[in-house]
Amino acid sequence: MAEANVLIIGAGPAGLACAYEALRQGLHPLVLEKGPRVGGIARTEQADGCLFDLGGHRFFTKEPEIAALWDSLLGEELLVRPRLSRIYYRCKFYDYPLRLFPTLRKLGLGTSLAILGSYLAARLRPYREPQNFEQWVVNRFGRRLYQTFFRSYTEKVWGMPCTEISADWAAQRIRGLSLREILRAALVGNRQRHTSLIEEFRYPRLGPSMMWEKMAEAILTGGGELRLATAAGSINHEAGKVTALWAGEERLELGEGALVSSAPLRDLVLALEPPAPESVRQAAQGLRYRGFLAVALLVEAESLFPDNWIYIHAPEVLVGRIQNPKNWSAEMVPEPGLTCLVLEYFCWPRDELWNRPDRDLLALAERELRQLGLIGDEELCGGKVVRVPQAYPVYDPGYQERVQTIREYLGGFTNLQVIGRAGMHRYNNMDHSMLTGILAARNLAGESHDLWRVNLEEEYLEMRRGN
Repeated sequence: MAEANVLIIGAGPAGLACAYEALRQGLHPLVLEKGPRVGGIARTEQADGCLFDLGGHRFFTKEPEIAALWDSLLGEELLVRPRLSRIYYRCKFYDYPLRLFPTLRKLGLGTSLAILGSYLAARLRPYREPQNFEQWVVNRFGRRLYQTFFRSYTEKVWGMPCTEISADWAAQRIRGLSLREILRAALVGNRQRHTSLIEEFRYPRLGPSMMWEKMAEAILTGGGELRLATAAGSINHEAGKVTALWAGEERLELGEGALVSSAPLRDLVLALEPPAPESVRQAAQGLRYRGFLAVALLVEAESLFPDNWIYIHAPEVLVGRIQNPKNWSAEMVPEPGLTCLVLEYFCWPRDELWNRPDRDLLALAERELRQLGLIGDEELCGGKVVRVPQAYPVYDPGYQERVQTIREYLGGFTNLQVIGRAGMHRYNNMDHSMLTGILAARNLAGESHDLWRVNLEEEYLEMRRGN
């Protein structure tokens, strides 16, 4: 550790990007990763020779610097893939993002007129300052379309009513999109390049882990250090400066170095020694993370459906989304006559569903696939369950105040930065998470970037490019 002057917690996209950029800035990074592999939740898993993502990861960005980095690492190994996602609703499939005219045709004239009337009513009497997900979506799509295509799936994902989910989440994930924009895209195309309306994306030939393994290799080749299966423990600090971090029985001294953390913000605060003030600890303890179960099933079938994934708007089943890795890249399966389907379940780690034995989860996934009619008489030939306990930061009531309390306290440290989705408790995509890591490294080299503005203000990115 004597040579390292940047200590990074987490080898997901943000942590790896930080280490990669730190080397470019002449710094010496050491990355600690508690898991056995790099990539975090964006890694690729394997079941009996079949590869699959934890959640599926499209490589799409409006940030030229991130696109150039991806190209430099993988080049032709990045495939250009057509996007096809659909919603399963009342035994019918609807394009997602919603395509106006096909959707209205399937819903029928009466429902379509009701949706249009509801949208016009929302435009005439909008919520002036939407506070929650329901109000935000109703303002942009009308209440009828919200109830049809937004509420049930969103509540399944987050395990709470949409009225208890902050409007921040909708604004971050569906920014700039409305029924008017969908209509405009249907008539003249997606000229504004709304991320929600993209029709193609890039994808590594053998899944996202290709990217993270290549980046890890470059970090090691460049003189950086990476320790897998090494969990960060207590973080010692004094007079507004992190002085050391414990990794198992080893105390890693920072000296004049810095700490960059992509660990869950809650865990970071609770690891501080001496403890943070009680108000800050309470704020951290109030932050919640939604768990995620990926249940992969191997089906003896050459083709089942053409989608990248299907969103299941059906309350009679527990599954929220079904991914078909073969449709991301044909090489995700070892032979043409085999298909791997990944059923995604969202729950709290304390839930009964989370704690079911793997065999019961595999049986549940098979039963729900047959119930939905996505497989018929096809035989299954294997499967795997992967649990991710802190997959998604929860935007529940009061989370903004809790994060702000923590930000103000951590702002008093001179050598500590937080990056990435979990590290900032912000629902960033991969490109934005990587960007926070890159900018954090540049801050250590003397630049000045506000990491909290990434993915908050598009104007910030435009301004930064113009500097």
